[in-house]
Amino acid sequence: MGGSQGSLRALRRALSSEVKEHVGTDQLGNKYYRIPERENWRGQIIRERRIVEAANKREVDYEVGIIPTEWEAWIRRTRKTPPTMAEILKNEKHREEIKIKSNDFYEKGKLLSKENNEELLAPPVETQIKGHASAPYFGKEEPSVAPTSTGRTFQPGSWMPQDGKRHDQ
Repeated sequence: MGGSQGSLRALRRALSSEVKEHVGTDQLGNKYYRIPERENWRGQIIRERRIVEAANKREVDYEVGIIPTEWEAWIRRTRKTPPTMAEILKNEKHREEIKIKSNDFYEKGKLLSKENNEELLAPPVETQIKGHASAPYFGKEEPSVAPTSTGRTFQPGSWMPQDGKRHDQ
């Protein structure tokens, strides 16, 4: 089934005015092409297409990250011009330097944390949480069972009516 679809696709390309322009090749052997914007037989404008032909044609051998980041940006149209080999090599060198620096930073941090861990950390403090900050008695004594009253304030207690008995009965 896959062979017949490939031959149909090749026949369609041969009959249409699609012309692949080779744009570049990366260090892994992947080839990059563009098909320029064109007008089809109905007068519709078909926008430019960007294609990659993998060096390893089997789909099962494809892994994420095989296409360099710069070429992937060109394929996805986040950059207008295709990257140069010098640019790709410069960016790879920069990424390697960042990896080395981050590993050094991580190792230094591990050494410092081992040496200073006990000196820098304060001993844990035991706290007692009483109530919630939005409670009217936060920071004060908890309310008693019996209601309390002073001249200007009234603090209700936790009084509950008894089982099924109402005051007016």
